[in-house]
Amino acid sequence: MPLFTSRKQEKKVKVTFANGLLFVEKADGKQQAFPLEWFPKLLNATDEEREDWQQTEKGIRFNKLDVDVSL
Repeated sequence: MPLFTSRKQEKKVKVTFANGLLFVEKADGKQQAFPLEWFPKLLNATDEEREDWQQTEKGIRFNKLDVDVSL
């Protein structure tokens, strides 16, 4: 009997902030940049709030800030 799993592989991304921008680097090396002015909660957030994120099916969720960024 073959074994299989329905769980999708977790996609890894890297999230950084610099010069008023949110940078998201995908596993394939492609990078997207988003102006923080688009996300006022992120713009005014502490480092601790910005570090509390998780990848979702559609993008990134900043848990403490209740902010979603679609990729």
